[in-house]
Amino acid sequence: MRVLAAVLLLLLTACTSSTPPVRLKVLASTELADLGPVLAELKKATGVELAVEHRGTVEASRSLDGFDLAWLSTNRFLRLRGAEPELAASIMTSPVVLGVKRGKRAVLGERPTWADVADRAALGQFRYGMADPRVSGGGMAALIGVATAAAGTGAPLRPEDVSCDRLQGFLSGRAFDVPDPVAEFARRSDVDGLVAHESELLSLNASLPEPLEIVYPRDGIVLSDYPLMLVKPEHRAVYDRVVEWLRAPAAQQMIADRTWRRPVEPSVQRNEKLRADLGTALYFPDRPEVIDRLLLFHDRAGEGRQVVFVLDYSTSMRGPRLAGLREAFASLNGFDRFYVGETVTIVRFAGTVLEERSITVRGREDLDALLAVVASEDLRDNTAIWAALERGLQLARGETAVVLMTDGENNAGPSVDEFLRVGRGEVPVFPIRFGEASTAELDRVAQASGGRLVEAGAKSLLEAVREIRGCR
Repeated sequence: MRVLAAVLLLLLTACTSSTPPVRLKVLASTELADLGPVLAELKKATGVELAVEHRGTVEASRSLDGFDLAWLSTNRFLRLRGAEPELAASIMTSPVVLGVKRGKRAVLGERPTWADVADRAALGQFRYGMADPRVSGGGMAALIGVATAAAGTGAPLRPEDVSCDRLQGFLSGRAFDVPDPVAEFARRSDVDGLVAHESELLSLNASLPEPLEIVYPRDGIVLSDYPLMLVKPEHRAVYDRVVEWLRAPAAQQMIADRTWRRPVEPSVQRNEKLRADLGTALYFPDRPEVIDRLLLFHDRAGEGRQVVFVLDYSTSMRGPRLAGLREAFASLNGFDRFYVGETVTIVRFAGTVLEERSITVRGREDLDALLAVVASEDLRDNTAIWAALERGLQLARGETAVVLMTDGENNAGPSVDEFLRVGRGEVPVFPIRFGEASTAELDRVAQASGGRLVEAGAKSLLEAVREIRGCR
């Protein structure tokens, strides 16, 4: 097959060697630096020299000014800006997947979902590297994969589908996100895996003493189709010549052999490693607000976050209400798990504060300790809602949200008016109301703090906790 490809390439070169030389300036994705030998053959065959400047796809998509062509992993970021060139032709493809060290493969399971990856990362069981999503299309594809799996809609992400809470677990396992994650991974021994294009991982494996195992998340992948785009229409004839050469079987075979990208020409022989089933291709967001929201939550992720739960343990909670509260905590798993590096503070109250406990999560034993606090059977008379909430706010540090769960009327300590005399805009409070708790009072506190009232009667307590325990 390689001999046949070489013959075809020579024939193609012979047919076009008489064309006058042309030099075009191209803006290309960073990972396409490995196409140098292919572009050298292109120049010999067509007389067209592509002078390439490499940038991350997200960064490159901000402006194509000064370039004749663009060759990025995707044109979707340009489309969101309304700046997509009219003419584009896909040259090759590569999915964004995971490369995992053999010793960590069992941690993720046989064919994990993005949810499984986030779950293990949240528990500190899987540390990975990725590209910086502010710069790279590969890094952004990872965030899209996790957020899409979390949303569970089977449709393109909407801004309201992107939950800070559900990205936190995934990002807590991030060892680094840099413009060149492959080079960074090769320098480090403390990382379990890498999120990158299949082509980058297969190329990296050639230099590793123990190759990474390639994992294709079963709930879907983001596929890069590497379109070559015509930026300046006056170069249309030359552009057509370049596309014709790159999509010919000989060039397609060379691209597959040298760069581990999947050819778009179906007749080209593929290496066995490029025959893996990709499964479902995830939708790319069709609204720029989604990308903005993903980046916002990416930039906020990391250690130092805190969530404070102020929990009503008055005697009126005995029975199904307290059981529901415990169920909510026991069910905080997967995307919704308390994640490594997060500090969880629990304040149990009745007529006074009964117990307060802060735990910074480092592993499963810390999650068990939180459940033990919530499992307390110490219920007392009276309900001092605003005194307990005041204590919860005093314990808040840094980036914090406070969740108040109560079923009763305040009958001890300060009134809601006394509580609200002090400004309440620093820390958002999310009251979850069930039972006989005053809707008006809880809503006043939520509005004053920048939080929101959640009616436990409108949805399960578990869903309420999942909705509001993330970021503002």
